[in-house]
Amino acid sequence: MATTEQQLIGWREWVTLTDFAATRIKAKVDTGAKTSALHTYYVTPFDRDGEAWVKFGLHPLQGCGASSIECEAPIKDRRQVTDSGGHREWRFVIETTITLKERQFTIEITLTDRENMRFRMLLGRSALRQGYVVDSAKSFVLGGSKSEPPV
Repeated sequence: MATTEQQLIGWREWVTLTDFAATRIKAKVDTGAKTSALHTYYVTPFDRDGEAWVKFGLHPLQGCGASSIECEAPIKDRRQVTDSGGHREWRFVIETTITLKERQFTIEITLTDRENMRFRMLLGRSALRQGYVVDSAKSFVLGGSKSEPPV
């Protein structure tokens, strides 16, 4: 993508998980993380027609356990990830489609328990290579607010 086509985004934005019931989730844009990460309250690997898949549950809204979505996806990889506190953890990696405003593209996401974190999703550098520039002084440049996703 040419630099003239880069889209400005803030340090937090609403992301649509296109492959998972078009669920909207508030994400922290994290240029310090290579791969994006998604909060899952359970992760269960299983076999589907000889392929490795994972079943997982999402609570897309922070502090709202009543809102729950069950998802399934093929496993792309399993990687050891070091979090911001220096702790290492093995995580399943899936590939999925997300939408930021009108742009739709495929990214890798690691699945992990982010229950005690402020954001259910981190949008990492690999996803940002799709043509985004981050203004760390702004939030929700693509629409919406802290409590409401864009219409």
